[in-house]
Amino acid sequence: MSIPTVHPYPFDPTYGYSLEALLALMPPEAPEGFDAFWARRYERALKVKPQPELLPGASDHDDWHVREIRFTSTDRVRIGGWLLTPKGREARRGIVVGHGYGGRDAPDYDYPVKDAALLFPCFRGMSKSPHPPISGNAVWHVLHHIDKPERYVIGGCVEDLWIAVSALSTLFPKLAGRIGYSGISFGGGIGALAMPYDRRIDRGFLEVPTFGNRPLWLTLPSTGSAASVQAYRRTHPEVDEMLRLFDSATAATRITQPMLVAAARFDPAVAPPCQFSVANALAKSKFNETFILDAGHFDYPDAAVQHNLLSEKVRQFFGVT
Repeated sequence: MSIPTVHPYPFDPTYGYSLEALLALMPPEAPEGFDAFWARRYERALKVKPQPELLPGASDHDDWHVREIRFTSTDRVRIGGWLLTPKGREARRGIVVGHGYGGRDAPDYDYPVKDAALLFPCFRGMSKSPHPPISGNAVWHVLHHIDKPERYVIGGCVEDLWIAVSALSTLFPKLAGRIGYSGISFGGGIGALAMPYDRRIDRGFLEVPTFGNRPLWLTLPSTGSAASVQAYRRTHPEVDEMLRLFDSATAATRITQPMLVAAARFDPAVAPPCQFSVANALAKSKFNETFILDAGHFDYPDAAVQHNLLSEKVRQFFGVT
């Protein structure tokens, strides 16, 4: 075990929680209208024709055919990203791979699943999906229309994920029923919000997911997106009620697909109690496993060993058909 004890932060990124305390955390109750809110948005997203457009990738790779992709999401937002397909073998499944709040500059060529069509979309406003006036900076992105539930950018990003599934299904109709989702940090929180309502996604992997247990998320010091929302909340306390609709731990209680979650015991950017609230919420999942990391968003001595083990878990998890 190599949970960091030396760090530069003015707060304790373990927040004083033992592993037992983390595993005992429960998700918040859903506010009235929670399911109707998300089901309505999903129905709207299903009506969008993504019209995916493939372009030659900027670089070649020994293992992958690399192409850039563009497709249309809700509100006519154009989403950019990359599509990797395996060279010399047929794709046996599809995976939509979400990114963290730093965006994405390139696809992950080392993703551990090698026999899949991998779609790496950039969520609206970020990286290859610029959409002014949405800021590409996480500090401001997370606040875009935060006072308007129907227009809040996080909801739009969930819709981007659903439509990424539509785009992948359009390109590879034979993969229907074998499309998974993989998301880290910001992408993990978006995945937890999206998966209960999209049964086209057959399984999901969430690494250090954010947006879980908003009542705690709003109070624990952080270097991540929570810090921006906490600053906003000081003059807009009414945001608490609105954010209950965007609680990834609440949403996770509705997930029934097989799930793998990697949660960290030390994390300055996504408080571990919020991550574990998501993992612990998966009681309805047909299969779920929590892989415990010593730390997230921070380097530590055993990081390479733990992430190699996690990569093998991911490979086996998505290899099951």
